[in-house]
Amino acid sequence: MERFIWSDLDAAAKLAAIARPTGISDASIIEAVTSIMAAVKMRGDEAVQDYTARFDGVTLTDTRVPDTDLKAAWDALDKNDKAALETAKANITAFHAAQMPDTIRVETQPGVMCRREPRAIEVAGLYVPGGTAPLVSTTLMLALPAKVAGVTRRVMVSPPGKDGKINTAVLAAAYLCDVTDVFMVGGAQAVAAMAYGTETIPKCDKIFGPGNAYVAAAKSLAAQEPGGPAIDLPAGPSEAMVLADKDANPAFVASDLLSQAEHDTLAQVVCVCTDTETADAIEVEVLRQLATLPRREIAEAALKLARMIVTDTREATLDVVNAYAPEHLIIQMDDPDAMTPNIRHAGSIFLGPWTPESVGDYASGTNHTLPTYGAARAYSGVTLDSFIKYISVQELTQQGLQNLGPAVERLASLEGLDAHRLAVSLRLKAMTS
Repeated sequence: MERFIWSDLDAAAKLAAIARPTGISDASIIEAVTSIMAAVKMRGDEAVQDYTARFDGVTLTDTRVPDTDLKAAWDALDKNDKAALETAKANITAFHAAQMPDTIRVETQPGVMCRREPRAIEVAGLYVPGGTAPLVSTTLMLALPAKVAGVTRRVMVSPPGKDGKINTAVLAAAYLCDVTDVFMVGGAQAVAAMAYGTETIPKCDKIFGPGNAYVAAAKSLAAQEPGGPAIDLPAGPSEAMVLADKDANPAFVASDLLSQAEHDTLAQVVCVCTDTETADAIEVEVLRQLATLPRREIAEAALKLARMIVTDTREATLDVVNAYAPEHLIIQMDDPDAMTPNIRHAGSIFLGPWTPESVGDYASGTNHTLPTYGAARAYSGVTLDSFIKYISVQELTQQGLQNLGPAVERLASLEGLDAHRLAVSLRLKAMTS
């Protein structure tokens, strides 16, 4: 891990110390994704199947997964795996159900009543990555809040393996979460299918879920099109920042760093320590645990992007956090919750030695779909609100329009919009005639 002493750095060097990896998206990716999306928009399922054959090495004539396959996957699952999934489902459902919004009613002045009413989006597209790790947890994190919010149609896409099927555990999770539609398609072509709709895959109002650089680019491009879908948040490779002081357990810190490093060769982990002795102990423990990991090569590549930053005060530690805006922030310091009021930018925070980042990834109840690459400065992670939009309603009595109308007439005149002014003036005149 490259090491930096924070107090020794000037402003430019501090920015360099917390810089993200480069090369995550480039012109060639945008060009390739633009071509894929145009083909799917024009040729629908035929293009989706062509790209699936090219990129996944699987020829499919029907990408839909029958409901009977979902149930069969659940029935075939080990009982202990079922119990773990049900525990996660219960916690995720409970936390998100508590976020259900109420209608807001405000009489802004006598006779002027305004309301804000929540409505679930109608069709949600849920992207669940395949690749080297079947993300059962992502299925839970997207499908359960969508169902709790009242989304009518919950469309899940996930790339097929070489056997032409989606991982059995992912299908079992989809069954448990009552996903309405499942399709065997991944990559930019899956995003395009959800953005435009095909003969079999429905057009989605909003697209959710993580993915590689091609998936991220496709989501971004789809959202920019007139009439295109909304997206949950911009996403890059996974990342974690761990804060540690002299009382932190080096083995715990190392395990949290490695739990993110094993995700992806482009994942970034950053450790911020308050002393060099703790930093040394953590680095030794990282190397020890790394040697035991089945995904060692992936984690080892990610560690080349890792940072060890040594600070001398808690205030300086907070400066690093807020400048970096981490996706995951694990605080293994004395009185960790005392720091949270001053943390302005983070996707999700994990407090104390007994709260590994893994619990948020799977089953504590919070959502693991979080802003990366500094997007936590402006974005939240996925919440129930991500699946809900709001409609404003207003109703005026005669008294209300009499009270408010003159101000509206004046404002319309300031803008030179006479029809706006007249819509009020006609009504006011009708009241007195």
